[in-house]
Amino acid sequence: MSRLTEVPGGLVAFAQSLADVSGPVARRYFRTGVDVVTKGDESPVTLADRTAEEEIRKVIEATYPDHGIIGEEHGIVRQDAEWVWCLDPIDGTKAFIAGKPTFTTLIALFHEGTPVLGVIDQPIQNERWIGGVGVPATLNGQPIQVAKDLPIHDAVLNITDESMLHRPGYMDRFRRVMDAVRFTSWGGDAYGAALVASGSIHIMVEEGHQLYDWAALRPVIEAAGGVFTDWRGNRHDAVPGLHDVVATASPRLHEQVLRLLDA
Repeated sequence: MSRLTEVPGGLVAFAQSLADVSGPVARRYFRTGVDVVTKGDESPVTLADRTAEEEIRKVIEATYPDHGIIGEEHGIVRQDAEWVWCLDPIDGTKAFIAGKPTFTTLIALFHEGTPVLGVIDQPIQNERWIGGVGVPATLNGQPIQVAKDLPIHDAVLNITDESMLHRPGYMDRFRRVMDAVRFTSWGGDAYGAALVASGSIHIMVEEGHQLYDWAALRPVIEAAGGVFTDWRGNRHDAVPGLHDVVATASPRLHEQVLRLLDA
């Protein structure tokens, strides 16, 4: 397996064009009272989720028919391809349904099984984070980086919802981190991870992420200088299933968080 040193510029531009395709779909349905369907895992889905992914997939199939696709709403094709796109058309569907502009469209690109490029797009506020291997992290084209190293007692922690911490003992472990930081910000889904990359949040701790939930986040945060692992400090395997996540602004802060989670 070859080690990629830089994502080709054409694929970076193409990833952004996919976000350009999904954005109008999200805006069309936002705050319109779109119907909600509950999936088998009890998570909600709307016509916006499904339509946005359909439109993205059409463009990929027409442009790169040999590329694989992993989508939250419409399944997997060519998963063993050299290049695979991983799509979460509306990450934060509950926020979308509630009319909060903190949902995002997540687009990740895998090369030989490793996520090498991520796009985090918020189409209502017209905010787009992008970064990856050999691709500097940017917000709307302007360079970004994580916050400078700081002690944990000055750090801002983010988690979407404490109900995500459903495994035995996870809530107690999380509360040790919460007790150590300056304060905890709730909500945001992947938007919180984007704010880690651009420096206003310093720690994100979550659990229960599917592949399409985290794959776009890691390249952006790492390109911005942050650290992204599971609760044991390991980089995630790019396989289906539930994963826990720790993203921080510095290696020292990451080590502190991991110690608290493992205490």
